[in-house]
Amino acid sequence: MKLKSPAPVAFLASLCVFQFALAAAPAPQPLLLWYAQPARLWTEALPLGNGRLGAMVFGGTAEEKLSLNEDTVYAGGPHHNNMPEARDGIAEARRLVLAGDYAGAARVADTKVLPGKTRPNGMPYQPVGDLLLKFPGHDGATHYRRDLSLDEAVAHVSYEVGGVRYTRELFASLADNVIVVHLTTSKAGALTFATEWTTPHAKSATRNDPANTLVLAGTTSDHESIPGQVKFEAHLRPLAPSRADDTETTLLVAIATNVVNYHDISADPAARARAALDAAGKKDYGTLRAAHVAAYKKQFDRVRLDLGVSAPEVLAKTTDERVRDFARSRDPHLAALYFQFGRYLLISSSQPGTQPANLQGIWNDKLLPSWDSKYTVNINTEMNYWPAETTNLAELHEPLIAMARDLSVTGALTAKSLYGAGGWVLHHNTDLWRIAGPVDGAGPGMWPTGGGWFAQHLWNRYLFSGDENYLRDIYPVLKGAAQFFLDTLVEEPTHHWLGLAPSVSPENTPNARPNNGGSRFDFGVTMDNEILFETFTNVARAAATLGLDPEFQKQLLAARDRLPPLQIGRHNQLQEWLGDWDNPKDNHRHISHLYALHPGNEISPRRTPALFAAARQSLEYRGDVSTGWSMGWKVNCWARFLDGNRAYKLLTDQLKLVGEPGVNTRGGGTYANLFDAHPPFQIDGNFGCTAGLAELFVQSHDGALDLLPALPDVWPEGRVSGLRARGGVEVASLAWAAGKITEARIASRLGGTLRVRSRVALVRADGTALPVAKGENPNLFYFTPPVPPQLVSAEAKPVDYTAPREYAYDVVTRAGETIILHAAP
Repeated sequence: MKLKSPAPVAFLASLCVFQFALAAAPAPQPLLLWYAQPARLWTEALPLGNGRLGAMVFGGTAEEKLSLNEDTVYAGGPHHNNMPEARDGIAEARRLVLAGDYAGAARVADTKVLPGKTRPNGMPYQPVGDLLLKFPGHDGATHYRRDLSLDEAVAHVSYEVGGVRYTRELFASLADNVIVVHLTTSKAGALTFATEWTTPHAKSATRNDPANTLVLAGTTSDHESIPGQVKFEAHLRPLAPSRADDTETTLLVAIATNVVNYHDISADPAARARAALDAAGKKDYGTLRAAHVAAYKKQFDRVRLDLGVSAPEVLAKTTDERVRDFARSRDPHLAALYFQFGRYLLISSSQPGTQPANLQGIWNDKLLPSWDSKYTVNINTEMNYWPAETTNLAELHEPLIAMARDLSVTGALTAKSLYGAGGWVLHHNTDLWRIAGPVDGAGPGMWPTGGGWFAQHLWNRYLFSGDENYLRDIYPVLKGAAQFFLDTLVEEPTHHWLGLAPSVSPENTPNARPNNGGSRFDFGVTMDNEILFETFTNVARAAATLGLDPEFQKQLLAARDRLPPLQIGRHNQLQEWLGDWDNPKDNHRHISHLYALHPGNEISPRRTPALFAAARQSLEYRGDVSTGWSMGWKVNCWARFLDGNRAYKLLTDQLKLVGEPGVNTRGGGTYANLFDAHPPFQIDGNFGCTAGLAELFVQSHDGALDLLPALPDVWPEGRVSGLRARGGVEVASLAWAAGKITEARIASRLGGTLRVRSRVALVRADGTALPVAKGENPNLFYFTPPVPPQLVSAEAKPVDYTAPREYAYDVVTRAGETIILHAAP
């Protein structure tokens, strides 16, 4: 239903032409998305956000539409999805899997474990509604332009009507917790418009509050037997004018809900929204803008990337035209823009104290969005946070870490109820209410390994920061993830390996398995084994670092040594399942069995060359073109394969325009506004590509700080600054020419031995030789896991990967020191 304001509020203003500058933009090629017409579709609108509030700016002339979100507006209310009868069903399904009756196990799970369509399978993330600004007589506008500055996180719209210039500036303030809309005109008295709230929520109303405030209030939807209980209010108020010449006006939008946390919905949304407006309303527009830009730049400006200059005729194209032409043009600036757009989106959708970025970040215009726009944790949620540490946005990792803390509580109830186990479990989905049980049927739902993947993020946060206080604080969550796995391991009857059952290789089916019956169930799928190997290793290391739980450490390592080996199958591939059932023609979007390559680090060209080659063969079989997020994952994998040219090819596949008739109808790609297209829109592909591009320049997962490990030939010259690595290291600057390093400035916050690896010989800036690295890296932040056991099919013809020539040096650093390295003469 649409709701009109009970008494539409009209604001009159006018102004002189507003000259806006792109602060800190690397002239003449600023980090700017721009378009020559208003957005026709939601995926053409421009996203603004401050982690909690989101807006999509359409930029219409006669009608501006702001599609608004707040990160706790979800259907339903506090609940869990643990089915009391599921425990017996899981035990029966496990017995059937071990007996080889995979189809029977799936039937049992579907009837006795999974909730079905009438019980909660997770609550959808929902929109607040739209704010419409209506400008009578502006239909015939000329000289139109709209843009989004990534240097300032400010959107602009400008056009002319009857010789009068109109401009808008919009941002979601990172400093003042409101959305700000600043309207100007070149003629006094010419700025006349009306406002209207609309919303798809049936339980909603508008009202006029004091201080000329127009309010939209509503309650979210009922869903799958859970009543809608999130109450939200959106407040619109004009800011007192800063001057008296009637040429401008500023609107403030505050949005709040009653959600305190996943189990407490006792807050007062009206009071929260009023407080935000009252605080912001004490400042003039210039102060609001300056505070927002300063807060944004404090995060965004930490990393700069220069891949070369795009020609003026390329930059003259609109952003969607550049995406359309990327694969057949030379446009290095667009690649850098796309990289930085991913960082912009993470800043805009994830801040300390907010919810984590969901499947769509914080932007959604539907009551029932695709996959509910919640958290799919068998890849997508974790992918959202791959750029957090490496691209110098570490504090933006905090919402995911906070979610892990919540899930260690709700997941403990699920572990006990469904498995009779200690610790905590997370299946393949969760939401605002932190459900932890399986959803969506046996095929995707019976995957109990999400806690292990989250544990990787918790551990990596420590490796990058070196903060032992953080590690001590998060250790109970890490321990709980490992404890659940210890308590649920079962023995495979033939080889006596330990593994999980029932489980699945996310969303894929071993169709080549005899008598499979369409079941995805298996014992000891490769991804599970890799996650368990990693979790047991890292949690044991965490305990040892803290001097805790020596007996628990022994249990973890003993269980790790009995996990199934990684296997090279008859097609020379890394097997996805325990049996050799892979199909070389399978181009499934998930590449779950490559977890040990990326985001894990068990598979290495230096330590496990045969597995490395087999993993590469698996990715060759999968192919390149796929869903958007899958291509983002593949960019990371090809970077780990040290193949920058193939990673760049995947980038050209990702930067294909989606959403226009007849354009790229096969596979995923990129919408006009640079959003990732699964399709439909999922934000994880944006974050995955940003992380993957960072891996082309700097890696630190395999025992050393690796400089330019996978530079594509198309970027022979360039510079990047601010990328982070394990051990408290920041690559303050890395420059290259003719495809080779010319200078590296490396800041060591923690000090200690820094092992540096490169494809060219390096010396200190004064020409002094560097000590050649020998043996294991003594820096424990660069510890590499033991080589996992492996088996090779008798039908396989495995090959070892031969790495290119590399140079490695051990440089002793002091805490706070920056070392400068040059290519050796």
